Amino acid sequence: MTDINRLITDNIELWTSAIEQKTSSGRGGNSKRNLIGIKKLRDLILELAVNGQLVTNSSKKEDTDNSIESLKSIKADLVKNKKIKKPKKLPEIEKEELNPNLPESWGQMRLGDAINVLNGRAYKRHEMLQEGTPLLRVGNLFTSNEWYYSDLKLEADKYIDNGDLIYAWSASFGPFIWEGGKVIYHYHIWKMDIFDHKALDKRFMLHYLAAISEAIKASGNGIAMIHMTKERMEKLVIPVPSLEEQLKIVEKIDELMALCDQLEQQTEASIDAHQLLVEELLSTLTHSENAQEFEQSWTRIAEHFDLLFTTEHSIEQLKQAILQLAVMGKLVPQDPNDEHVDILLERISAHRDERVKAKEIQKPKKLSVENTPSFQIPKSWENVLLNDLVFVTKLAGFEYTKYINLEDSGEIPVIRAQNVRPFLPDLTNLKYIDEETSLGLPRSALDKKCLLVTFIGAGIGDVCVLENDVRRHLAPNVAKVEAFSNFDLDYLCLYLNSPNGRSELFKSIKSTAQPSLSMTTIREIWVSIPPIEEQKRIVLKTRSLLELCEKLKFSISSASMTKVNLAKEIVEKALG
Repeated sequence: MTDINRLITDNIELWTSAIEQKTSSGRGGNSKRNLIGIKKLRDLILELAVNGQLVTNSSKKEDTDNSIESLKSIKADLVKNKKIKKPKKLPEIEKEELNPNLPESWGQMRLGDAINVLNGRAYKRHEMLQEGTPLLRVGNLFTSNEWYYSDLKLEADKYIDNGDLIYAWSASFGPFIWEGGKVIYHYHIWKMDIFDHKALDKRFMLHYLAAISEAIKASGNGIAMIHMTKERMEKLVIPVPSLEEQLKIVEKIDELMALCDQLEQQTEASIDAHQLLVEELLSTLTHSENAQEFEQSWTRIAEHFDLLFTTEHSIEQLKQAILQLAVMGKLVPQDPNDEHVDILLERISAHRDERVKAKEIQKPKKLSVENTPSFQIPKSWENVLLNDLVFVTKLAGFEYTKYINLEDSGEIPVIRAQNVRPFLPDLTNLKYIDEETSLGLPRSALDKKCLLVTFIGAGIGDVCVLENDVRRHLAPNVAKVEAFSNFDLDYLCLYLNSPNGRSELFKSIKSTAQPSLSMTTIREIWVSIPPIEEQKRIVLKTRSLLELCEKLKFSISSASMTKVNLAKEIVEKALG
């Protein structure tokens, strides 16, 4: 028998440090933690329990035989007295269906001979009311707090009450002991009515059903539970130890699950405290009032760098701090010999006027934005509206629908919102148009280095630089930003991906059913501009630091995956 207490204590660091990061659906979704080590430990506890390896075997063969006989006998009496409907006769258990790993003194039987599996009721929309008896649906067991009610008077077996064992068998599935008062249960839930509670404990069955549900999920066939029929459930072969041993198993499971709860809470609290500490220390760095404060803050971080930056989340926080420091002028020193930023702005203005005069672009409208940003910047920098630095355009909607027909292959690649990612484009899964169509829409051609901004749909506000190595074309959900003169688009991309830049980008977002950024809101972004030579130094330094962050993140991810695999291996060996 596996010494589960020693297995837990000897590997405590592994159970609590094996963590997976899972991302919620949709671009820009929040990353969430999955404490996979503790989850594997819970699965192991259940698996050992229902295979007779969690507590010392105390069952006697005659006791388990009597339990099985009692369950079948009571079922037969209920059928005979018409208390339950006569079910289809269950087939005899074949040898290959028996679990060979169970203790010899345990019995095995069909679930349908031990439990009356009762169907809930399907409801029409007009029967789902706002008052009456609560109607329990699968969603109420998992994620939904939205309840419906019914005024129907139904047979007794269509209600469940406190203490009833139930099983949700649709897309979200699993067993529960209901403690929410008298309710009507929906069709996607079964009431699991044990024939003899002196022979089979409902809490033991709760854990058994949880164990097989997890096994189905782990095998990757969880979706098959949507098609799990009452007939298939009744044909399952279940283990039957003596009632005394069942109660010991349940007690041991409760004890170990409580320990898992403690480990989970401690791990979550430790991770949250670590994240808060990292965020606070980085915040003191970015909010330093002077060089002395900055030096003190950085010294504190540097002294404990190996303890602070140990998770993917902490590395992401570090990357954001680097970007923020970059656009505040704190990442590289200012050089008094640099050309003054006003000279750059004069060149930009002259170049814009030349393009307007040559009728290459329309004369930009003069914007009047009263609120200047409160960002702290060096004296040699300027806060300037994006409208005064670049040319922003997009493909008009009527042009797209009238002229463009996207194909899976062709001559000119089209950059859509899904191809725009922070900093760099994703040039896979491209669509295409023909040469003639592209030439007919020159304003939205991507034939020189530019910045791309998604302004509607998934990934709104993503910004990247597109080089001009291949001629491409713009889709209607992406804005194109072209620089005047030698203004550095790589710096602008860095700025718009920084916390300051993001706050400016989203300050006037339209809160509609599908949020969007207008070209005007993009043009009204304030940009903190250093001298051109400093822009280049900032870009080089930031890229170098972000590359180091990515390497560190990769090593952390690899180490985390190693721990996850080790946790899985320990579970497999314990069960082997």
